[in-house]
Amino acid sequence: MKLIRTIDAEGAVLCHDISQIIKGVTKDAVFRKGHIVTKEDIPVLLSVGKDQLYVWEQEEGILHENDAAEVLCGMCLGEHMARSQVKEGKIEITAKQDGLLKVHDKGLKAVNGFGEMMIASRHGDFAVKKGDKLAGTRIIPLVIREDKMESARRKAMEASGGRPFLELKPFVHKKVGIVTTGNEVFYGRIQDTFTPVIQQKLAEFDTEVIDHVTWNDDDKKVTATILNMIEKGADVVVCTGGMSVDPDDKTPLAIKNTGARIVSYGAPMLPGAMFLLAYYEVQEEGHERTVAVMGLPGCVMYAKRTIFDLVLPRVMADDEVFAEELAALGQGGLCLNCETCTFPNCGFGKGR
Repeated sequence: MKLIRTIDAEGAVLCHDISQIIKGVTKDAVFRKGHIVTKEDIPVLLSVGKDQLYVWEQEEGILHENDAAEVLCGMCLGEHMARSQVKEGKIEITAKQDGLLKVHDKGLKAVNGFGEMMIASRHGDFAVKKGDKLAGTRIIPLVIREDKMESARRKAMEASGGRPFLELKPFVHKKVGIVTTGNEVFYGRIQDTFTPVIQQKLAEFDTEVIDHVTWNDDDKKVTATILNMIEKGADVVVCTGGMSVDPDDKTPLAIKNTGARIVSYGAPMLPGAMFLLAYYEVQEEGHERTVAVMGLPGCVMYAKRTIFDLVLPRVMADDEVFAEELAALGQGGLCLNCETCTFPNCGFGKGR
């Protein structure tokens, strides 16, 4: 830090805030710490009584907060993202399109463990909209050692496998088949109120329902229907009802008998404990197509948010869900059934 004449300050970097006080009008910083003085700024600085200024003195091996913030931004910024201009050591990252946000937790922790720097993101594995804020970076002091930034960058890249910490997976158009099960619906004893809920949730994404079939509690019919929908080109098959352990609830058996790979039958989520997720691999003209098959428990029909709301965005972004990821949702897996639902701006589904 050195003291210079204000009239000679063009291009210099301020080491502290410069306040302006006008009675009844303003009492705030007219220039912030880290601001780079322009020719037009000099008359303003003189008008607030600053004939001299403390400015940053360039030293070899030392980075200004704005230059260091660019390093942090480079660690985070993935495809389909936009960034703000750097200001006071801060850069914000936003979504350029709708999609699923993925956050590399180990890389993020590696950076934040170094001190004097930080990256804060929203939770990963949730849907975001175009323009949503995804993360913010900040250098804490005005200047920071260049070798420290390089060490942080190197350690973080090792943790993330060289990939940016943030990934935005665009949602993909999906063809969907719906299988409604249950003697009570099939024989017209009650109205099907489950399917409209599924259709409403699917409508939040780029989907088309190509088939909808209702069956009684006959697992063989359900198995054949799932396979038929896949043959017709379904990318996702959703089965409603028959998901408990009662002897006449045969939907899990029907899904298993398709030959699909069962990821999990059951999840540590309330509502949603009896959820089933499976993947069916289809060989087509030299390439493999993966179909997500889900068995939905009755709670999806009446609860505001369930496990289905957590898995569906990932399915729509072709982001494979693993059993250990479902198991990790236990912490945060209890919905509090708030009178006014604020999901996803709450703790539900934010385990780990």
